[in-house]
Amino acid sequence: TMSRYGITLLSGGLDSTTVTTFARSEVDHLSAITFYYGQTHSKEVECAERIAKELDVDHRLLDISFLGEIAWYSALTNPELFPLPKNRTEIGFGVPITYVPLRNTIFLSLAAALLESSILKSIESEGEDPERISASIFMAPNAIDYSGYPDCRPEFYEKAVDTLNEGCKIAAQYNIKFEIHTPIINMSKADIAKLAQKINAPVHLTWSCYEGREVPCRSCDSCVLRAKGYEEAGLIDPLFENLSK
Repeated sequence: TMSRYGITLLSGGLDSTTVTTFARSEVDHLSAITFYYGQTHSKEVECAERIAKELDVDHRLLDISFLGEIAWYSALTNPELFPLPKNRTEIGFGVPITYVPLRNTIFLSLAAALLESSILKSIESEGEDPERISASIFMAPNAIDYSGYPDCRPEFYEKAVDTLNEGCKIAAQYNIKFEIHTPIINMSKADIAKLAQKINAPVHLTWSCYEGREVPCRSCDSCVLRAKGYEEAGLIDPLFENLSK
């Protein structure tokens, strides 16, 4: 039998929660990793912790606050320099100021390094057979409804996985190749809402809003797209059901 190792990037939002729930049934050893990089609020991080607990997945919170110093040209890392867009009418034109320079490239490398470490330990310390091991990275980019972020396109992930496999020990020495799974990359927000419901993702614990208040602002890009998705899916967003209790 195969021993399937996986890591999933869990931000606390709808998309990554859906993908993490999906990943749970795809691998045997799943870790979820949440990157904290001085996002304007820690609300997402608290949500990610609750979600991982609810899904009973091993969870790592990684503080990479230095990202704001490196990838500083962004409204997500530097909101005082670049105000967050509100009620935009032109969602989908150009790459918006919420793009964080090379964020998914950085996240991917860090997640892959953590996954490779676990696999090397299982082979070299615990005597697992490398021929029986697979390595999967689950991410939740979405190319359809949103953003125009270049690091959310399928082409990026097709090339990135080759780079990882050229540069890692598990591939060079043990012939284990990383696979990157992006199960929702071509889905609309409505499709994601439906999938989340179908696989019973703990959507009531998620947070998508760019602001960290008690209730979502309902006017930032992220809130608007989420609401539109649920409306198109003909579903009620469990988060709002949860909040009104």
